[in-house]
Amino acid sequence: MDLINYIRDIPDFPKKGILYKDISPLLKSKKAFSYTTEQFYMRHKSNKIDLVVGIEARGFIFGSSLANKLNCGFVPIRKSNKLPYDTFKQTYNLEYGTDTVEIHKDAIGNKNNILLIDDVLATGGTVSAAIELLENFNCELLECLFLLELSFLKGSDKILNRKKNYFSLLKV
Repeated sequence: MDLINYIRDIPDFPKKGILYKDISPLLKSKKAFSYTTEQFYMRHKSNKIDLVVGIEARGFIFGSSLANKLNCGFVPIRKSNKLPYDTFKQTYNLEYGTDTVEIHKDAIGNKNNILLIDDVLATGGTVSAAIELLENFNCELLECLFLLELSFLKGSDKILNRKKNYFSLLKV
């Protein structure tokens, strides 16, 4: 299936000069969304996965669907001040400013096998911050998963520099 046909370009969003990759058409399509989840599932169905960790907001969509298929738990990484309990926080740069993400301090158990998932890998700032959050736990990050990688922004360098594995279904 050619998933790129389900992603539309939105120029100058969220600010002038940014070409936003909108995955809403993919999410709306039962066929494309199911295919996407199945591809992630097939990569890890034989691995022991304890938790899928999804990055706000669209990582929640893919992450919870994948966790359900893998019969494991789901943990959210949220934007700052959205979680009600004690958290670890990490601030990072992105292509149009800065942001902070957080995770509950009790979210991940000792030696849990983790998959980290988000929709788009751009500059790598968000995923790098998420990896730093996961370093607060004694867990094993097996792989970072993405629907789409904007390879010209070289975000994968930040993952590889941390000696982590990653996989993107699409690269543009």
